[in-house]
Amino acid sequence: MDLIDQKILRTLTAEGRIPNLELAARVGLSPSACLRRVQELERQGIIKGYRAVIDPARIGITFTAYVTVGLNQHTKAAQEAFERAVARAPQVRECHNITGTVEYLLRVEAADLAAYKHFHTEILGALPQVDRLTTYVVMGSPKDDRA
Repeated sequence: MDLIDQKILRTLTAEGRIPNLELAARVGLSPSACLRRVQELERQGIIKGYRAVIDPARIGITFTAYVTVGLNQHTKAAQEAFERAVARAPQVRECHNITGTVEYLLRVEAADLAAYKHFHTEILGALPQVDRLTTYVVMGSPKDDRA
């Protein structure tokens, strides 16, 4: 990957719907050469897809928290069962298996505190693999590269 590919990736990360003509001008290539490079980045799996960035508040999501999860068993079966369960939970927007004193870090979005409490108690806290949960409520996000 050269500097032009890196420029293409930076630009597409910030503006995924930029027209190829404009992208080519920004990175200093002809439109056809730029398109070939983008297609090659896609073919190699470097560009995995394109997404819409949605304003959570406009769809009724006003509560975001990061939740650390400690499991009661440190087995592959327990991890797989937990991961299957959170994959089915629409409130869990990200799930990361991490190192340290807990096994997972989740980013959870809910309509409000009451909806999160229901999720925490009735869904996440009810999973048989879960030993402990710690919630960190997001009060603001001065930097968020996902948006």
